[in-house]
Amino acid sequence: MQTTNDISRPPLLVRRLGLLDYATVWQAMSAFTDLRDDSTQDEVWLVQHKPVFTQGRAGKPEHLLSPGDIPVVQSDRGGQVTYHGPGQLILYPLIKLKRYDLTVRDLVSLLEVVVVEWLAELGVVAYPKKDAPGVYTDNAAGVAQKIASLGLRIRRGCSFHGVSINIDMDLSPFERINPCGYQGLTMTQLSDCASTDLPPMEAIEASIVGLLANKLGTEYKTAAAELPPW
Repeated sequence: MQTTNDISRPPLLVRRLGLLDYATVWQAMSAFTDLRDDSTQDEVWLVQHKPVFTQGRAGKPEHLLSPGDIPVVQSDRGGQVTYHGPGQLILYPLIKLKRYDLTVRDLVSLLEVVVVEWLAELGVVAYPKKDAPGVYTDNAAGVAQKIASLGLRIRRGCSFHGVSINIDMDLSPFERINPCGYQGLTMTQLSDCASTDLPPMEAIEASIVGLLANKLGTEYKTAAAELPPW
């Protein structure tokens, strides 16, 4: 996997999109992936979603325990059911894998490493699991809790969907599902794990996307804070 800067790669375009509903962003990144060509710059979208449960392609209805008034969307990403809501940062890498000499497994591992290293900078010890994509951290009793969930789709050699990181949010909706298809799995968030005050969201976004760009061997620049006109 290439991890050194390569000037032949255009910089990542980063869009800080704020709070948007899931379906709007899903439709936009799907269109972006279908309409892009070999000259299209790769993008990273940073977003928070209004409350929603999303089922991956492998999602089983029995993992939706009691969704109640929160809508459920059948998505085309990988994985099982998860929850998105305000205070959770979602990073959508819309990249051409071949440009970075990545396999799908490489990209999954890279995103996990980015989150783990970024959390370490904030004093949080976290780790991936080989058999359960995402990032975990142990509570005081040594029990693994999930802090970041991951689900991708690859189409035409390009990725969309991505990784969601619990920053400072209402975690109670996760109790209405078996998160990621695991009964009894508890979720945690940065605000409950960090040993210091949280940086503002803008600083959080800048630090994690900078780390991602570095791991991809490129740089990034900020694009318009709106969905592209595809």
